[in-house]
Amino acid sequence: MSVKTANIYGTISISEDAIARVSGAAALECYGVCELTSRRFFDGLLDLVSQRPYGGGVRVDIVDNQIKIGISAILKYGVSIDAVAESIRNSVVYNVESFTGMPVRSIKVDIVGVKL
Repeated sequence: MSVKTANIYGTISISEDAIARVSGAAALECYGVCELTSRRFFDGLLDLVSQRPYGGGVRVDIVDNQIKIGISAILKYGVSIDAVAESIRNSVVYNVESFTGMPVRSIKVDIVGVKL
C-alpha cells in the first residue's frame, strides 16, 4: 500500500517502506533512544533476515490516504520515559508530514525496554 497525492505535474506515490525509513531515522535521532526493535519474535526474525536499517520496530499502516505509525523503542536507563516518548512523537510527525505532505492520523509509541 502507498500514500498517493496528485498535483498539476501528476500523481505522487510514497510507499510504506519509505515512510518507515523516515520514521525510524527520526525516532533514532531523539535523545534517550538506544534502538528500535520489534515487539513480536517473528517480526524480529524478519528484521534479522531482511536487515532493514530503520524498518525494524516501525509499523506503518495507510488507511484512506491517512498515515498511522507505530514505533517500538528501547530507551537508555535514567531518562524520562514520558519526555522521550513525546519527543519521538513530535519528531516523527514533523519529519513524516514534511516528507510526504500528508497528515499523520495517529502515532503510537511503545517502550519495549531499557538498556543500562
